[in-house]
Amino acid sequence: MLKSDQATEVQGDSLDPVLSINQMNLVYNSSRGPIPAIRDLSFAIQKGEFVSILGPSGCGKSTLLKIVSGLLRPTSGNVVLANVEVKEPRPDIGIVFQQPTLLPWKTILENVLVPIRAMRMPVADYKDRAHDLLRLVGLGDFVNHYPYELSGGMQQRVGIARGLIHDPAMLLMDEPFAALDAMSREFMMDELQQIWMTTGKSVLFITHSIPEAVYLSDRVLTLSQRPGRVIDDLKIDLPRARDVETMGQSMFGEYATHLRALFKSSGTQSARAV
Repeated sequence: MLKSDQATEVQGDSLDPVLSINQMNLVYNSSRGPIPAIRDLSFAIQKGEFVSILGPSGCGKSTLLKIVSGLLRPTSGNVVLANVEVKEPRPDIGIVFQQPTLLPWKTILENVLVPIRAMRMPVADYKDRAHDLLRLVGLGDFVNHYPYELSGGMQQRVGIARGLIHDPAMLLMDEPFAALDAMSREFMMDELQQIWMTTGKSVLFITHSIPEAVYLSDRVLTLSQRPGRVIDDLKIDLPRARDVETMGQSMFGEYATHLRALFKSSGTQSARAV
């Protein structure tokens, strides 16, 4: 029997979470009237936990990340990170985007240090950390290369190192592998798992891919169609480290089948099977 909770029974609430989202609503005002994007959204993430958000297109996944990052204020409710309410962009949040968005005129090392310069922190104090992170993501020999000299997957690894450079309490990832081919995507899933296991960071990961969510996550939260709300909170009880053989296990298939059934019952097939 799969361990799955509804939105009213969010896992981990008995502990002190690193991130908590509390009765959050977001309504956009348009020329045709108010458009609810997120409704009564509540969940928590524990320190070191890897949580994926799965849901149909337009359900508010990326909007959620903007709110958690402090780029957008909710209409009601709040976001609390490390016991402090998020009201604006903060230095204890790291973001990895769908596209690496590297600066083409800067070396890989300098791209990793961009957030440090943006926050006006002492760059010299972070150069050793930048080198360490690039070694961690397998790019220690590419510090003086430029983005055009790297493959798409390598560029995304630079983006992950950049997201970690200031040692954030929470790492937000918005479909970081969506633009990669299938083989590169599978490779990056393994890379990200190793990076996460090494750093112990709390991760909120947005994806359309059911296998990707199951493979990477401790929990998978499924959102409804717009306005987005949590309709399922699925604990993934698969041992770490996971590898290609994990995907062939019966339990992996049961988790994926459970999540596909949620999309089928809600009348949408937006989640990808790969």
